[in-house]
Amino acid sequence: VELVKQVPPGQLHSPYPDYAKLAKDEELVKSFRLPGCNECHGGGGGGGMCPALSQGVWFWGNTDDVLFRLVTLGSAELEKSGFQRYQYGSVHAPMPPMGFAVKTSDDLWKIIAFIRSINLPGANPPEKVIPGRMTADAPH
Repeated sequence: VELVKQVPPGQLHSPYPDYAKLAKDEELVKSFRLPGCNECHGGGGGGGMCPALSQGVWFWGNTDDVLFRLVTLGSAELEKSGFQRYQYGSVHAPMPPMGFAVKTSDDLWKIIAFIRSINLPGANPPEKVIPGRMTADAPH
């Protein structure tokens, strides 16, 4: 949560850019399950009562910065901080803030690496950057 407060929007970057190497890492799977992600998104991220994280569909953008802020703050606070949603999926429920449940920023970066590793091949190539979209009156 402190990183979100201290780092300007668009400036958070994962220390795990080569997430494909991490796809089979059991620690990543465990990290994904520990804070409660699997209760809503399914044990492997393939969906449950909330959207699948494996389809390459990005409601708020796909950058490290947006994903880190979305998981930490939840969708309502992300929107209050000036970010705009690109689209809705079949589930219109908000993403709850999970920053309190993830012990460290490193754990969250590993969870984000796991999410990237389970995406369909070609669904999230590095050149397909969907940045966070900010409102004109967003706080800076």
